[in-house]
Amino acid sequence: MSTSTSTTAAWSYPYPDLLPGRLLKRYKRFMADIELETGETITAHCPNTGPMTGVCQVGNRVMVSRSNNPKRKLAYTWELIEVHDNGPVWAGVNTALPNRVMRSALESHLFPELGPYTTVKPEVPYGTDKKSRIDFLLTGTPDDRPIYLEVKNTTWVQGRRALFPDTVTTRGQKHLRELTALIPAARAVMVYFINRGDCNTFSPGDGSDPLYGELLRKAVKKGVEVLPCCFEVTPNSIQYTGLAELRLNH
Repeated sequence: MSTSTSTTAAWSYPYPDLLPGRLLKRYKRFMADIELETGETITAHCPNTGPMTGVCQVGNRVMVSRSNNPKRKLAYTWELIEVHDNGPVWAGVNTALPNRVMRSALESHLFPELGPYTTVKPEVPYGTDKKSRIDFLLTGTPDDRPIYLEVKNTTWVQGRRALFPDTVTTRGQKHLRELTALIPAARAVMVYFINRGDCNTFSPGDGSDPLYGELLRKAVKKGVEVLPCCFEVTPNSIQYTGLAELRLNH
């Protein structure tokens, strides 16, 4: 993992107050039954609709947030789970959070690899049909080339290697094709948001989606930049710790 700068070391994204419990079961993709430490059993919204390979483990400790919005069907949101692949660490479950974290990080100019820019715009239409939306568009660069930046939440690991994706993703394949098509008129950057603190390398998840791995390798050869960003996750905050080593070989 890369050495953190003093700016990186000082930067973190705070969690709201979280409540501890244990996972009883996950079902219907969007729902999870959780026993709080108080003994109360609640049903929480599960923001991660994917298979959650390796992190959806019944009986493990979890953290949930509670919303005061009376219009919500489920007041609680499942935020974190403790996993034990490399000793106990927290992994992020809320897939809506990485983009909020990244927006704050980009506005703080946290990543020297991106160079200088003046403007951060989220959710900008792009692609040949303008039906896709890039997570972030950075403008005001020294060479006037815009930077298109896509973010992928990553929690699947093998050893200390983070892998993406953990299932076939036609949407992710499309994003790689569209990013590649932006070269050379723009910079295209794929950020893998490693949402747990026990990884030091990153590779495509060929075992789950070999086509995605093939497309990623082709994209890199054509100039797409890859930033496997490591984050230390605790019930209090998410802190950026640097880049994992990118390993594209099979």
